[in-house]
Amino acid sequence: MNAESGPRWLAGFKADYTKILVEEWSPFVGALLLVLVIIGLMLSGLVWGVFGGVKFWGDWFNNLIGLGPLLGVPRELDGFIMHRMSLMNIMLVLGAFSAALLSRQFSPNRPPKLEYVWAALGGSFLGIGAALAGGCTTGGFFNPVLHASPAGWAMWAGLLAGAAIGLKLLLWTLEHVEWGMQAPPPLEISEAVTRKYPLLGLALIVGVLVWATHWYGSADEMLVARAVIVLAGFAIGFIMHRSRLCFARAFREPFMTAEGDMTKAVILALAIGIPIAALLFQKKVIDPYLAIPATFWIGSLAGGVIFGIGMVFAGGCASGSLWRMGEGHIKLWVAMFFFAWMGSTASALFKKFGLTAIDETNVEMYEITGVGFQAYLPEMLGSWGWTLLIVGSLLLLWYALVRYNETTENFTLM
Repeated sequence: MNAESGPRWLAGFKADYTKILVEEWSPFVGALLLVLVIIGLMLSGLVWGVFGGVKFWGDWFNNLIGLGPLLGVPRELDGFIMHRMSLMNIMLVLGAFSAALLSRQFSPNRPPKLEYVWAALGGSFLGIGAALAGGCTTGGFFNPVLHASPAGWAMWAGLLAGAAIGLKLLLWTLEHVEWGMQAPPPLEISEAVTRKYPLLGLALIVGVLVWATHWYGSADEMLVARAVIVLAGFAIGFIMHRSRLCFARAFREPFMTAEGDMTKAVILALAIGIPIAALLFQKKVIDPYLAIPATFWIGSLAGGVIFGIGMVFAGGCASGSLWRMGEGHIKLWVAMFFFAWMGSTASALFKKFGLTAIDETNVEMYEITGVGFQAYLPEMLGSWGWTLLIVGSLLLLWYALVRYNETTENFTLM
């Protein structure tokens, strides 16, 4: 009996491990967990951002190749770990990498040659669009909507249009371009190596926890805040990988396959997060203007269109590209390089032309720019009641359109 009970217990643990850490989570579970992490950041006086860190990487590269001084990029930059959004992005990649190891899904993925061209083109469009909109799908769309700004809804409209245009362009290229379509053979990784993946993933989790605990116990307030970012960024990457949560898919899939679960997951996240965020703003736990770009409505709309085209060719948005990088997609590493480089370059040029804010890290100080202003619905409408009614109606309309398309496929372009 004892000989049999051992294997049964082991089988039970393996089954639980497979269900939690190997099988794909529902995008709705991912959306709920993501909202919890974002609310946790807001309670700490922080906001989730991606583009600021990506642009920071591009600033470093522009300084490295000598373009920084010509563009007006600061010569003295923080370290990659000390810059808040850079650290959050790095931890997002590590979180996804850990999840990929635990599920044995990490695998360097080499795309066809043409995909590298699309990665460079798409990444460049992502950088230009994010620079114009004051953020990516996170900082230009999700956060502003969560923070009751119409700038997020203006980018939402632009992203929808951009995704549709991008898909049409991509379909045209697939019909007329034959070069570079042959995929290289996949890299073979021995079973002896993949068998060790879960242990490596677990070791990474332990290492991150020790790191965050060390910083949190520091007397330095900045390190204490960075400890929260370490844990939050890692958790976001882990959650997004396990649930395959991706903003690019939320905007692209209805036009491509009529599949709407990812879109409905994002709608659910906003439906839960908006009233909680409203309460935090009313209680003055955090300043809503920290996550509202001064780009409503021209910058948000135009930037959304450009960004939407870019995410179709790149194969992901900002956060989606980061967690896929952690999974081993080489195309997304290329796309992220061009995203960072062009994001830095476009941001610097837009500032020189007086279009965007002088300092994205303190946008609340620059309420009006050449492409818009910081718009906050409770102040524009005079009440939270009207704000929640309008935002709720927009979410309901989005859901109705997605649900209608799932049944009729009237909006699909394929």
